[in-house]
Amino acid sequence: MRPARLDGVEGRDRPRTRRGIMTTETAVPEEDVLEALKDVVDPELGINVVDLGLVYGVTIADEVATLDMTLTSAACPLTDVIEDQAHSALEGMVKDVKINWVWLPPWGPDKITDEGRDQLRALGFNV
Repeated sequence: MRPARLDGVEGRDRPRTRRGIMTTETAVPEEDVLEALKDVVDPELGINVVDLGLVYGVTIADEVATLDMTLTSAACPLTDVIEDQAHSALEGMVKDVKINWVWLPPWGPDKITDEGRDQLRALGFNV
């Protein structure tokens, strides 16, 4: 058995961070959260927020998922649509979803995944 850390959390139960996403042994796996968020589609571009690179980070604590997200434009009038979709996508996985809208670093086309680029090309975008 590992000794307790000074913060009172034993070694195997402490939160672990991978790729900016914090999970615990009993939390929903990050892959499941990101896969579920692929059901959240940017209403203007028609591509999911994960492949667009709009999800900057996810923290899960006490069955609450906190998402650090951005938008392709700070003036996006459809923020509520994305929030509603995120809540629906994670329903049943966590008790609550909170979204922190962040603007730094600013979003740019360099954040789009290869899969997202393929989807945009299929829609006629030149990326």
